[in-house]
Amino acid sequence: MDIFVARQPIFNRKNEVVAYELLFRNGQNNFYNNTNGDEATLKVIANTFYTFDFKDITDNKKAFINFTEELIKKEIATILPKEYVVIEILENIEPNDEIVDACKRLKKRGFILALDDFVFHTKYIKLIEIADIIKIDFKITTGGERKKVFELKKINNKIKFLAEKVENKEEYDEALKLGYSYFQGYYFSKPIVLSRKNIPTNKDTAIKILKLINKDDFDFNKLEELIIKDLGLSYKIIKLINSSAYCLKNEVRSIKYAIALLGRKEIIKWLYVVLLNDLKENNTDELIKVSLQRAKLCELICNMSEYKNNVYSAYMVGLFSVMDAILNCSIEVILKELYIDDEIKEGLIEKDNYLNKILKLAINYEKGQWENVEFYTKEIGANDNKLAEAYIDAIKWADEVVS
Repeated sequence: MDIFVARQPIFNRKNEVVAYELLFRNGQNNFYNNTNGDEATLKVIANTFYTFDFKDITDNKKAFINFTEELIKKEIATILPKEYVVIEILENIEPNDEIVDACKRLKKRGFILALDDFVFHTKYIKLIEIADIIKIDFKITTGGERKKVFELKKINNKIKFLAEKVENKEEYDEALKLGYSYFQGYYFSKPIVLSRKNIPTNKDTAIKILKLINKDDFDFNKLEELIIKDLGLSYKIIKLINSSAYCLKNEVRSIKYAIALLGRKEIIKWLYVVLLNDLKENNTDELIKVSLQRAKLCELICNMSEYKNNVYSAYMVGLFSVMDAILNCSIEVILKELYIDDEIKEGLIEKDNYLNKILKLAINYEKGQWENVEFYTKEIGANDNKLAEAYIDAIKWADEVVS
């Protein structure tokens, strides 16, 4: 399944790109199709941070992302790196005390706040007082309105103005003359649509996780058990931990460690974003079933070998072994984005370690290449009498997971 996100550059007065606005798209058609605002933002976040490489999309620059009233209240933004994200407060948000307080908390955390498609009303004064940027739509404003907005500096003298939907040189020159700091629009560049393959979450697993995390004191072991059964979630959580939001010096050795590192509050927010996004696009791929089947088979093989203390690593090698086919990308490139144990990486790229031998045994058994099966069975000291039973058990287990 392909996923999409569009980006449009934002320039400063020196005509340098200083940020990108990230925009929802559900195909190569370069326009917004009036999807629910909550859903659109969740897709932008999920696609940008957990499917694409965020740094590749933004060139290490800031990302402007629209936030709805509901997502501001839920403080979804706190799962994102504050150094790179500008929160755009949509024009249809009612600036009540709850919203203002939530914005103040985000501001205190270090996020930059921008008021989108701004039209002045006294009810916005409390937001103006804490905002960093005000975006003025040049498509719907006149020269006088574009100038008068600078009077808001009397309320907040640190505020800067962004001229958006600038469509010709005359409008750009006018914005420069008036003192606007930032510029965005078709005059500079139309949004560029980017696409990549997504790994959807199994619907039943997603529902079970959503039920689990709604409990006041959910069991982290149970959550790990559910996540590890899902290739998409396992991949995305490891990729998240390896993102610019976290500066890790050691490899992530387990899903449980990744969950603990995020913490209860943040893992709930992260799962909310990813699961609701994936539930909209649920479409279980046969390759995902193969990855789960192989993961379980590698685990069972490991458990009957002399390496039985490393079943988790064996499972992960099997789980990620078809990632290149799912994402249509070389395993070497994929592994650069995943901060996992070197031993697991070596097991995936045909290094001569025990994990790779376990993986080769599983693959050869799947293909019925019995001479190779015999060779690798001896290499890892496994019980060849139990291989057939393990294979059947792995198939049954994978079918139950995705059914």
